[in-house]
Amino acid sequence: MTVRAAGVVAAGSLLAACGTTVSGHPVASRSPITAVQTDGGLARLLPDPSQFPSSYTAIALPPDSAGEAAADLEGMLPGATVDPAACAPATPTAGPVVSVGTDDNTRSTLTVELIRTDKKLSSVRDQLQQCGTVRIGHAGTTATVTTKMDPAPPSNADDTLALNRTVESARGGPGLTRSMQTLLGQIGDVRVSVTYMTFGDGKPDTGALDALFTTALRKVRKG
Repeated sequence: MTVRAAGVVAAGSLLAACGTTVSGHPVASRSPITAVQTDGGLARLLPDPSQFPSSYTAIALPPDSAGEAAADLEGMLPGATVDPAACAPATPTAGPVVSVGTDDNTRSTLTVELIRTDKKLSSVRDQLQQCGTVRIGHAGTTATVTTKMDPAPPSNADDTLALNRTVESARGGPGLTRSMQTLLGQIGDVRVSVTYMTFGDGKPDTGALDALFTTALRKVRKG
């Protein structure tokens, strides 16, 4: 997959995200612009494209695209209004760095995102308990981001978390709902996020997701 192709995948997801709506009290904040803080050491911890499951053609994204992809996985475009305001994502101390693998047959992607953060993964867990449904507004459109936590996966990490997320455009229509299954783990100040994303109600490729999550954690642990 070329860099341009990866950009097209990210752009399509971002356009779908523009129709996201979140429920809550009429208090909103703007999602921060994702500023990528360079960290060469962090980039070296990403899995190599050859380490992705065989059906996924993978590349590492350039910094600007990495920031867009990270916002896309949150379902919250940079500069979008977020309601409730407390559900806006925290800014990392470095990163994100991102690699994306695409399976053209299923129109699905596997994305690995690494950031450095001074916050524990438990802060994400605490936030999600208050942010199961969030309304997003961007450029005159709205969308609803719904997130549910799953049992945390076992791993050799300091802490782990699993979640399912859907981003549904208020406009509706086929192809405008994204479904994501994400595994998160933290080792020291490095947070690992691996996400399987597809459009519609397709069955997630949990085997590939689990395998890539294990690979990503192993590489971070080795340093």
